[in-house]
Amino acid sequence: MHLDTAQLAALAAVLETGSFERAAVALHVTRSAVSQRVKLLEERVGQVLVRRAAPCTPTEAGQALLRHAQQMALSEADALRSIAGSGAGLAPVRLALGVNADSLASWFIDAMAQAAEPTPGAAPPITFDIHVEDQDHSSELLRQGRVMAAVTADPQPVQGCQVVRLGTMRYRALASPAFMQRHFAHGVTGTALAQAPVLVFNRKDALQERFMRRIARRELAPPVHWLPSSQGFVAASLAGLGWGMSPDQLAREAIDAGHLVELVPGKPVDVALYWQFWRLNVQALQRMTQAVQQAAKAALLP
Repeated sequence: MHLDTAQLAALAAVLETGSFERAAVALHVTRSAVSQRVKLLEERVGQVLVRRAAPCTPTEAGQALLRHAQQMALSEADALRSIAGSGAGLAPVRLALGVNADSLASWFIDAMAQAAEPTPGAAPPITFDIHVEDQDHSSELLRQGRVMAAVTADPQPVQGCQVVRLGTMRYRALASPAFMQRHFAHGVTGTALAQAPVLVFNRKDALQERFMRRIARRELAPPVHWLPSSQGFVAASLAGLGWGMSPDQLAREAIDAGHLVELVPGKPVDVALYWQFWRLNVQALQRMTQAVQQAAKAALLP
């Protein structure tokens, strides 16, 4: 079955921007043209590809075609570079990547900067489309075709992907000394943990729950502050708002200064991180993979 490249580009634009209107702007065509192309592609494959909502999302068949369209775009950019003999004058290659918030706030930006560093005459520039997702769920972005690579806690390769181990991110349960005196003066017990306010990143964040179960040996339901910010976790802990699990990379300075202390010294929670990426022989993805491995080696535990 031959698939029309303009129709695939329209599908990808709708799913990447979230709407037919924004896709039309990105493709420099009318909304009706985008709608017609997607409709023709759906008729061609005999399946609905886009859930018309706000934002638009792919069906299972749409996920497969989105991935195909993105792989074609990457391969085309690599082919154009090879023909031209350099990256000069070529449009930037966009890499859609999934990463957990704590990695993004600590070491991942270094990898992005290294991969995007200009290499005159060698490769087209790289731009990034970063999707922030919990490390326990980021591999789902690969399955949906929304990203080309992801930092994940899942060591099992998604179909069509390779996996390399990056290292271990160490988390510690931290609070201010004043908070400790107020809530844990008689020890970090199950009873105290059930009453002390806890910081949780979002509904997918299970690190605090994992720590509490490890200490109390049962499920607890303490008061929760929902705080979707890695730096905000450290700031809120310093302010005595609650206790939370923060990575060493973000909290080390406050720990060394005595502004934050561990609830239970010597009881960190270690999270192994992996890099899953499409099995494509394209230069931009190879550059990013190499940069991620180097930045993770410098920042994470072996």
